[in-house]
Amino acid sequence: MRISSSSSSSSSPILTTIYRRLLLFNPFFVAQQQQQQQQLRCSPPLCFTQKRFSRSSSRFSSVAMAAVEKPRVVARKLLAESQEEGHGATVRRSIGRSELRSLDPFLLLDEFEVSPPAGFPDHPHRGFETVTYMLEGSFTHQDFAGHKGTIGPGDVQWMTAGRGIVHSEMPAGEGVQKGLQLWINLSSKDKMIEPKYQELQSKDISRAEKDGVEVRIIAGEAFGVRSPVYTRTPTMYMDFTVNPGAQLQQPIPENWNSFVYIIEGEGIFGSEDSPPVTSHHCLVLGPGDGLNVWNKSGSPLRFVLVGGQPLDEPVVQHGPFVMNTRAEIRQAMEDYYLGRNGFEKAKQWKSDSLTH
Repeated sequence: MRISSSSSSSSSPILTTIYRRLLLFNPFFVAQQQQQQQQLRCSPPLCFTQKRFSRSSSRFSSVAMAAVEKPRVVARKLLAESQEEGHGATVRRSIGRSELRSLDPFLLLDEFEVSPPAGFPDHPHRGFETVTYMLEGSFTHQDFAGHKGTIGPGDVQWMTAGRGIVHSEMPAGEGVQKGLQLWINLSSKDKMIEPKYQELQSKDISRAEKDGVEVRIIAGEAFGVRSPVYTRTPTMYMDFTVNPGAQLQQPIPENWNSFVYIIEGEGIFGSEDSPPVTSHHCLVLGPGDGLNVWNKSGSPLRFVLVGGQPLDEPVVQHGPFVMNTRAEIRQAMEDYYLGRNGFEKAKQWKSDSLTH
């Protein structure tokens, strides 16, 4: 979804020409140079990495079923404010802005709000995954490999861009369409794999309920129920609704980075004496083996809890390309412009959003 540049471009005349023509090929591929320079001056991405462990699902399950003995507290709180993005769309960006460039392995989190004819027309990706979770309305996805589909309220599309994809994401109906899009980095060994998709309809997403807390389990495990979604970068992604007066205790693998994004309502996170936090806030969680949440308000609290195993690798990003070195970024730009190494169909293909 994000199509603005996030890394300074090379001074090479050839690459400058490629970059300018890339902008012409995608007129909505907006450069935000001042923000990029500020991002490059910021401190390294937050990462609470401790001892690493096996990526096996059985290890995750044993951790997920354990009691929370070392609760995580809120290490950082950010309010996601509205900004323009794409072609007339509005997003609230929390991860992926100057104050929080990334949270290994997460590169971006947007809460988007789009009404036709606005949207995210044809744009490329390489080197990571996008997870689109619809909250209201519907979005239609198309790509140059011939894949086309529509996801509605509660549906999920987990797209592995891998070596390269050009796609569009546009509203499928009238009115306001809302959702979340998360970018998850891929390890160096996975960055050039073939693109893949996992799509889940709302009715197929695992659910659980306990003591006034409901959860939709997009990835990972909660209350003994596990999602069928395969995550190449080990990840948990859960949509919790905590009813008034209820309390949640959710284990998180101790060596993972994690955060909360509040969709609606207000809640207390980490320690019971903390002040309540309201919607559109992103809470970066500190070290520990789980999260405690209280809803002491009179209305339901809804939030997503996301965690992932850090990759501990260099991250070099230029807009929709995320690699490990600047040389790989230059290669991605050249491949996209020249139509090779995964982008062979980039020049000839146009989605319906550009032909209507």
